[in-house]
Amino acid sequence: MKSAYELAMERLQKQAPTVKLSAKQKAALAELDSQYAARIAQRELALKDEIVAAQSHGNEEEADQLRAQLVHDRAKLQAELEEKKEQVRQAK
Repeated sequence: MKSAYELAMERLQKQAPTVKLSAKQKAALAELDSQYAARIAQRELALKDEIVAAQSHGNEEEADQLRAQLVHDRAKLQAELEEKKEQVRQAK
């Protein structure tokens, strides 16, 4: 007799089967992760320097705008990364 967990896993497998990735796809995904981690870090460093400069000049409004821009840029880069990763996953 199967447990509720096993039955649920079988239903899930039927609805969305697990996709096996090739070694080439895994390498491409790892490369994308590496590239986007570097781009995000680069953007964070650049904006954090600007935020510190704005705060040191007493301009909190500008610092807040830069923080919001950092959040937006990070989200944009994450979305790009996920889109490209999905393209790699879909490639046969």
